[in-house]
Amino acid sequence: MSNKELNEKTEFALGKENYIFLTIGFVIIIIGFLLMVGGGSDDPNVFNGKELFSFRRIVLAPMVVLFGFLFEIWAIMKKPKE
Repeated sequence: MSNKELNEKTEFALGKENYIFLTIGFVIIIIGFLLMVGGGSDDPNVFNGKELFSFRRIVLAPMVVLFGFLFEIWAIMKKPKE
């Protein structure tokens, strides 16, 4: 087997830059889900609506997650440099 044939078999579907962007998008999604965490109470008789339905959990976190998914789609669709 020649070197050219060996190189053709080991090519990935996406370029290195695409995989870096995919990793960044994944981290953004994780950050969005971490922003949603919390707001509960240890006592089942206590309901803290202000903390549970805060701007961070209801608006900011879903927007960050959505941006992460859109970034992932862009990272996959981006044409790799040759």
